Amino acid sequence: MRKIIHIDMDCFFAAVEMRDNPALRQVPIAIGGSRTERGVISTCNYPARAFGVRSAMPTGQALKLCPQLILLAGRMEKYKEASTAIQAIFHRYTHLVEPLSLDEAYLDVSDSSHFGGSATLIAADIRRAILQETGLTASAGVAPNKFLAKIASDENKPDGLFVLPPDKIAGFVASLPLRKIPGVGQKTAEKLAKLGLHLCRDIQQADLTLLVKEFGSFAEVLLERSQGIDLRTVEPERERKSVAVEHTFSQDLLHLEQGHASLAELYQKLIRRIERCDAQHQIQKIGVKLKFQDFRQTTIERQHPELNFEILQQLLQQAWQRGDGRSVRLVGIHVGLKSTEAQAQLGFGW
Repeated sequence: MRKIIHIDMDCFFAAVEMRDNPALRQVPIAIGGSRTERGVISTCNYPARAFGVRSAMPTGQALKLCPQLILLAGRMEKYKEASTAIQAIFHRYTHLVEPLSLDEAYLDVSDSSHFGGSATLIAADIRRAILQETGLTASAGVAPNKFLAKIASDENKPDGLFVLPPDKIAGFVASLPLRKIPGVGQKTAEKLAKLGLHLCRDIQQADLTLLVKEFGSFAEVLLERSQGIDLRTVEPERERKSVAVEHTFSQDLLHLEQGHASLAELYQKLIRRIERCDAQHQIQKIGVKLKFQDFRQTTIERQHPELNFEILQQLLQQAWQRGDGRSVRLVGIHVGLKSTEAQAQLGFGW
């Protein structure tokens, strides 16, 4: 039986700012963007969320919802410093730590000897240590696999702990909304709803042939997650899958020529970023992303073993045509990297 903990820091960037400046604790604040330039919200505190402000929301929209919102540029070095301290705490309990970002990680404590092997007590002690040593709060989920642990960590946010033992999984998952399954975005959720599928129990009773017809290979993920099954192991070394750069413009781009000009600048930035990652020999595809005035976005990729400006220009033109005359607020380019050979998955059992 695996014992997986998912730790998720509470509004991490904003929490660091509130810790360092207590005057910010009771007022709505957000990291990212400014009142004069475009951008998106990186994170916000809970007073801001009460107004409907959310991560990844355009800054302009956030200010309409909460005019008194205090916008902070962010201090990435401070956030990295706090993250390093938190990661060090994780490694006191297990070497099987898979960071997902600066503020969240999976831990496999199946073989940990701490607290007699109790994952619940380990999670509680990790949260205590994080608060005591960094002044920040964390929420934790404990379950037999990664999918359920991540869902569980969101159950008692903020500053909470939720434990999902094996004998409670069936009842918990049955009433779980399908939109909670990673990979089920807005369009997939709408497609599922049209088929009368809203909860995991609906997938359990659905016709397999229909699922495969409508969702292809993703049908297998839907079937497994709707039963609480996730065979993925905690991977301490997570390989980089892509390198990307993008820019949100203060004014929409109206003409393709403007897009080509921005592409040239992004291209030089991407070259430097690839060099820093030492990833130039790992490229297997390149691509362009556009976000239009209505916030819809499109991505076009092509298999290619190296960064190529002419191909990116062609992809930009194809993506631009998809806009059907809509102006463009964001241009991004990226490279996809070759993956290492997949490691054999460990067996799973309760």
